[in-house]
Amino acid sequence: MFAALLITLREGLEAALIVGIVLGVLRKVGREDRSRFVWVGVVAASLVSLMVGLALNALGIALEGRGEEVFEGITMLLASAVLTWMIFWMQRQGRQVQLGLERDTRQAISANNAKMLFGLSFVAVVREGIETALFLTAAAFRATTAQTLIGGALGLLAATVLGWIIFVGSKRLDVRAFFRATGLLLILFAAGLLAQGMHELQVAALLPVIIEQVWDINHVLSEEGAGGSLLKALFGYNGNPSLLEVVSYAGYYVVIWLGGRRGRQAAMRAATSEV
Repeated sequence: MFAALLITLREGLEAALIVGIVLGVLRKVGREDRSRFVWVGVVAASLVSLMVGLALNALGIALEGRGEEVFEGITMLLASAVLTWMIFWMQRQGRQVQLGLERDTRQAISANNAKMLFGLSFVAVVREGIETALFLTAAAFRATTAQTLIGGALGLLAATVLGWIIFVGSKRLDVRAFFRATGLLLILFAAGLLAQGMHELQVAALLPVIIEQVWDINHVLSEEGAGGSLLKALFGYNGNPSLLEVVSYAGYYVVIWLGGRRGRQAAMRAATSEV
């Protein structure tokens, strides 16, 4: 449930921030009467995202046996990749996204273009919504449907409240600190998705099993116990992982470290060039 809550909280807040930027520009220029087109875009994007989520869920339910294992494995790997890309993209492009949205909103207002206002909110929200549908589908493989739905609903509610707080007074919440903290948790979540996706593809015989069990600590922390099942749902814990799972899990953090280092170096070069 916590994984679903974290996913919808972060994705929902990103969408809320984008919509808030557009509405904020409309308020600044005194054209709040055009906000209805923004909200129509939000509603339309939410419906599309819901349909995508239902389609993914229906596909997962319809598959059985090896087909189900392949679907789960690919979904987990795809969710891990998209989740990782999203975290790094937001770190590098967050400021540019805000400036671009403000510019496009002002352009839509000056041209009296209602379709453009609709498109700005629709594209932003549908992107976050489809990502959320993918992540929740992957998270549902490690928890019950009820837990995923409850966690997702609570996350969306919290995102809505935080989005409103930011809109009425942006200094009340340190958004950058929030995204840094949730980003670290989502990296742990993505690493678990990657390892468990590898496991599912091994079960489906699409990947080789070189060493079936590198270790077995289920007698210390069982996957079926309260603590083990919680760690499995959140971070993909496996008490008896295969060699490929261990290598992929460790390799993921190496890639994250290298990517973070490269990003910091690029930021330092950019800051130096501006001096």
